[in-house]
Amino acid sequence: SMQNPAAAAGGGAPPAPCPHPPPQPQPPPHPHPRYRHLQQSFSPSSSSSSSSMAPMRKSMAAMAVVLAMAPAAVQGWRAGLGARPRAMATRLFMAEVDVDPAEVVMEAEERMEKSLESVKNSLMTIRTGRASASLLDRVMVEYYGAPTPLKQLANVGVPSATQLTVDVYDKGCIADVEKAIMESDVGLTPMNDGTIIRLNIPPLTEERRKDLAKQTKGLGEDGKVAIRNIRRDAVDQLKKYEKNGDISKDDSTGNQGDVQDVTDKFVKLIDEAVSKKEKEILTL
Repeated sequence: SMQNPAAAAGGGAPPAPCPHPPPQPQPPPHPHPRYRHLQQSFSPSSSSSSSSMAPMRKSMAAMAVVLAMAPAAVQGWRAGLGARPRAMATRLFMAEVDVDPAEVVMEAEERMEKSLESVKNSLMTIRTGRASASLLDRVMVEYYGAPTPLKQLANVGVPSATQLTVDVYDKGCIADVEKAIMESDVGLTPMNDGTIIRLNIPPLTEERRKDLAKQTKGLGEDGKVAIRNIRRDAVDQLKKYEKNGDISKDDSTGNQGDVQDVTDKFVKLIDEAVSKKEKEILTL
């Protein structure tokens, strides 16, 4: 048999190098192509002339791998979560947002305060037999095609207890202001002398007083409906927090009680305002 000359000489020549080098470990492929540039940019194999950047590159490469695996992980969790995949996946991959049930009560109270003020402003526009500039607050004038409050177009004066004057800034729209007053529900007949509009406040008849008292009650009921709608919104929000596990059942029940207390307070305030206005109207 023939022997290798090098082996026969006792030299022990090194073996020939393997033509196929072992594969280098690669990060797992990303299922979404939109993040592949992250893996390529922050791969540990990227060459760098500064050795101080190596720890940062390793951390960012690890982050890229986590981003690559996250969608697949979410998909796996969704497959095993049954009827609540979206909520659970959101809790796993999104930070919890702190909720404060007391803020719901405070927001409801602020909205109820605005509703009360709206009712009071509307009640001021109902006349009681005495002249008041607020009687014309709800009159809207078609000014160059746009509905505009009369108080923005004129100065309303009270020269006496039985008369109002309307001094229009733009004299070219006096006729439009006069028309708006006649078509409104204030029940007054304007007199236009070309420069100023005068409104005489006639004494209220018994029938007219009853009509105004009924109108007053209607405004009060509208206000209370608005208050109850605000209460419903607040209670629904608290129940939603409880259902999502953001607050306990005791917190939800307690704050719902606070919302009801605030509701009762503002309903009572509206009733008092309506009662006061009715008394003014019906007093001869």
